[in-house]
Parts: sequence; C-alpha cells; structure tokens
Amino acid sequence: MQPRMDTKKLTILALLSTLAYLAVMAMPRIAFIPTANFLSYEPKDIVLVIGGFLFGPLAVFTMSVPVSFLEMITISGTGWIGFVMNVLSTCSFACTAAVIYKKNRNLNGAVVGLAVGVLVVVIVMLLWNYFLTPIFQGWPRSAVVALLIPAFLPFNLIKYGLNAAIVMLVYKPISNALRKARLMPSPDSGKAAQGNVNTGVVLLSCFVIATCVLFILVLQRRI
Repeated sequence: MQPRMDTKKLTILALLSTLAYLAVMAMPRIAFIPTANFLSYEPKDIVLVIGGFLFGPLAVFTMSVPVSFLEMITISGTGWIGFVMNVLSTCSFACTAAVIYKKNRNLNGAVVGLAVGVLVVVIVMLLWNYFLTPIFQGWPRSAVVALLIPAFLPFNLIKYGLNAAIVMLVYKPISNALRKARLMPSPDSGKAAQGNVNTGVVLLSCFVIATCVLFILVLQRRI
C-alpha cells in the first residue's frame, strides 16, 4: 500500500510542479512598482504552497528547485541569481506555511502559517535583495538600500499577500477533489477537515485581495 501512495504522491508533485511552471509561462509578468519595474508578480507559489499543505515542507523544496531551474534556462534573464532568489523566496513563504500547517492541520493552522510565511518572506527577501540585487542590476549598494522600503517591501507584501489569499480560496476545493479522485487518502477521523470552504475564509481572502489591488493602484497613482 505504501509504494502505491508514494507513486500517487510523486504523480501529484509532478503535476503541481508542471502547473507551477505553466503559471510562470502563461501569465504575463505584472510590474506594479514604478520605481522598480524589474519586480513582477507571478503566481507559481500558490501551486507550491498547496503542495506543501498536502505533503509537507520538504515537498515545497522538491518542487521549487526544478521549477526554478526550468524557469532560469527557458524564460528568465536573471541567471543564477534569479534561480537562487526564486528558491529562497518560495521556500521562505511556502515552507514556513507548510511547517506550521503540518503541526496544526486546520483552518487556524493554515491562516497562521500563511501569515507567518508572508512575514518571513518579506524579511528574507529584504536581506537577500540587499546582497544580490547590486550584483544583478550592476547598481551601487546605496541605490538598492534606497529602494528596500519604498519598493521591495511593498512589492513582497502585495505579492505574497495575494498568493496567501488565493491559496485560502483554492486549497480546500483542490484537496477535496484529489481525495474524491482517490489520489490522496481521506483525513483521519480525529483530524477531519471541513468539507466545504468556510464563508469567513472566502470573505477574508476577498478582503485581502481587494486591499492588495487598492494598494497597487495607489502605488501606480491611479487613485
């Protein structure tokens, strides 16, 4: 029975990795920080967080490395620095969320995990942008420091706030569909998850998405 589940797990991870890569390929890059138009939103971490919620933090790393590598050799112009930054950002956000959710597999665990994941990735990316962006952009470090708060901070808050909100909307329907398709085992009776999406989750997610969109419009001086 265990080898069969391992096969199913690998199949789902491969499927999620493919979807994450397609999310990068298919969605146009959206740059919403006028002072740093090289920063662009893409949704692949939504898919990778779902994999982490399903199978744990190690699954995130297992998916993130090949997806980021494929991105580097096919569509990215940032080379090894982009690869490193992609892996760091994904693991900071998705692994953190998955670790917390693994210890508390319920709604509170998901919300807390995603919130802490957003906080961790914002801090981590401020640090690594300070070190690596001067190399990638060929700028003096002082120029990057000047952008940390007005550009990198709001960009990562918006990007990962959006991703966290969308995960909350889609995770439960996806996990339920996988269980109905018998690609995942049903939860233990003591840890049974709610079968339907919680109305409060939908409202909270929509509020976060609307707030992020308004924030983008303000940054672009459209309102």
